[in-house]
Amino acid sequence: MSRLSIEEINHICSSVDIIDVVSKYIPLIQRGKNFFGVCPFHDDHSPSMSVSKDKQIYKCFSCGATGNVLKFVMDYENISFIEAIKILADKAGIDIKIDFKNVIPTTTINKELYDIYDFSLKFYQNNLNTKEGIVAKEYLLKRDIDEEIIKEFDIGLSLKNRDMLTKLLLKKGFSMNDIERTGLVTKNEFGLVDIYCHRIMFPLYNLNGKPVGYSGRVFDGTSPSKYINTRETEIFKKGELLYNYHRAKDECRMKNQVIVMEGFMDVIRSYTIGVKNVIATMGTAVTKNQALLIKKMAKEVILLFDGDDAGEHATMACSDELARIGVTPKVVRLEEGLDPDDYIKKYGKETFLNKLNNPINIMDFKLNYLKKNRNLNNTIDTSNYVNDVILELNKIDDDILREITINKISKEAGLDADFLKSKLTKADIKESEVPKDINVSKILSKYEKAENYLIYYMLKSPEVIELCMKKLSSLPTKSYRDLYRMIITYYKEFHEISEANFITYILDKEQVYMDAIKQVSNYKVKEDYTMTEIEDYINIILDYNIEIERERLNKLLEQSTTLEEKLEIGNKLVELKSRREKYDK
Repeated sequence: MSRLSIEEINHICSSVDIIDVVSKYIPLIQRGKNFFGVCPFHDDHSPSMSVSKDKQIYKCFSCGATGNVLKFVMDYENISFIEAIKILADKAGIDIKIDFKNVIPTTTINKELYDIYDFSLKFYQNNLNTKEGIVAKEYLLKRDIDEEIIKEFDIGLSLKNRDMLTKLLLKKGFSMNDIERTGLVTKNEFGLVDIYCHRIMFPLYNLNGKPVGYSGRVFDGTSPSKYINTRETEIFKKGELLYNYHRAKDECRMKNQVIVMEGFMDVIRSYTIGVKNVIATMGTAVTKNQALLIKKMAKEVILLFDGDDAGEHATMACSDELARIGVTPKVVRLEEGLDPDDYIKKYGKETFLNKLNNPINIMDFKLNYLKKNRNLNNTIDTSNYVNDVILELNKIDDDILREITINKISKEAGLDADFLKSKLTKADIKESEVPKDINVSKILSKYEKAENYLIYYMLKSPEVIELCMKKLSSLPTKSYRDLYRMIITYYKEFHEISEANFITYILDKEQVYMDAIKQVSNYKVKEDYTMTEIEDYINIILDYNIEIERERLNKLLEQSTTLEEKLEIGNKLVELKSRREKYDK
C-alpha cells in the first residue's frame, strides 16, 4: 500500500476550504473576518466556535477544541486520520491510490484486543458456512435474514465446543491475559473456556467500525437465556457506542435524518426493507455521549423505540437527554406493544414506512404520556398534569412548539394561555453544564506567558522560529518543550510554517502535541508583535533556565566536601550571574 507524504496531505487539505467543509456539518454565520457556529464537541447552546478562512483553522472559545479541516472531520465523524484524508480528497476531487479498506488505525492502544476480535469475527463467520452452521442459517433465513444481510452485518456462529476459540487464539500466540480481557472467555476450574457456545453471533462495533463485542442469540431452544452480551471491557463501553453508527452515518447525513431504535435486531430488520439511516442504543438508557453523537448525525432525530410501556419510558428519558443539548426529536409509536422488528414482520414494509413518514412532535407524545392514568375532570389530576407539561416545556428551546402546546393545554384544562405562558422559563440548563470561558481559567506566570507567546508566534512566523533556534535550546514546561522541538523539526524539514499545515503534520503523532496546541490557543494573544517583544520573551526563558541552574548549583555547593569542588561550582555561579546581567540589560 502506498503512503501519502505530508506534502500530498497538505495539498488535499488546501484544496478544500474549511468554511465550506465545516458548514456542511454545522450552520455558520459570518461575523467580521471569521465565521461562527455552535460547537459540536461540547454541549454548546450559543455559537462558541470560530472558523477562520484566512488561517484555515477553527477554535471553540468555550471547550478549547481547535484544529484544521482534517482535525475537524476526524473528530466530527469519529474516524481515523487516513479516513478523514479520504473524505477530504473526495471533496476536492483528488484521486489517491490507497486501499482504505485495509488501513489499520494508527493507535496501538489495546491492539491485542482488537486483533483478537478481528480473528474471532472471521472464525464465527466461517462457522456459519460449515455443516455445523446449516441449522443456524436455516433459522436466519426463516426470519427473513437472507445471505445479503448476513454478509452486511457479519453474522456468525459459535460452535458447541466450549473451548475451540480459546485454543485457536492461544495457538495464534495471544496471551491468556489478553484473551481473558476481551470478555470472550471466562475462567473456571479447568482454565479458560469460551463464553459463547452454540449461538448465532451478532457483532457489535465501535464508532470506527471495529468489532468490540457480541450479542449471542440462542436459536434452537437449548438455553433459557435468549441473548448473551459481551461484558464491558477496555474497548467496549456501551454508553459510548451506538449500534450501526459506522454504517448509518453517511446515510443519515445524506437524508439529514437519524432514526433511533432500541435493539440491534430492529436495525437489521429495517435494513431488509431498505431503511438504512438507523442506529440503536442496544437497550441501555441514552447517555450524554450518545446524545452528542446522535446530534452530530443529522438535524432531524426520530425516536422509534419499542411499543410497550418500557419503550415509552425510554422515549421520555432519551428525549430529555437530547433536550439538554438542544435537540428536539420527533417520535414514532408502534401499536400492540410491538418492537420495530416484530412490527415490520407482522404489518410489512408499506405500513411501517407510513408510520415512519408521519412522526408526532415530542410534546404531543409527552402530552399523551402525562395524561395516562389521570382524570382531567379531577382538579388535582388536572393541576398535576398542567404542572408536568410546564416542566417539560421548560426543557425545550423551540418557541413555536411551546406556543402550540400552550394553546392545546389551555383548551384541555380551561386555563388562560397568557397565565400558562407566565409559568414558562427558558430551557433549563444546569450551571455545571455550561462551559466556562477557557480564556480566564488561569493566570499565567511571566515564564508561562513567555512560553505560550513564543509558541503562538512560532506557529505564525519563520522569523520567530529562526530567532528561537539561534538563541533558545529548550523551554521549561515539558508539554511546551516537546511542541517547541516538533515545530523546529517541521521547519527544518519543510522550510515553512503555517498552523494549519503543522496540525496536519502532528495529527497522526502523539496526542500530547495537539494537547499543547490547544493549551496555547486557550489564552488571548494579540496577533501582532515586534521582534523586540520576541527577544524579551526569549530572555525571560533564558533567565528562568539560569535561575533553575543556579538553584541546582547552590544545592551542589552545600553538598560539596572539597575546596576544589567548591571553587569549580563557585566559578559556574559567577558565570551564570554574568549571563543573567547580560539578559537583564
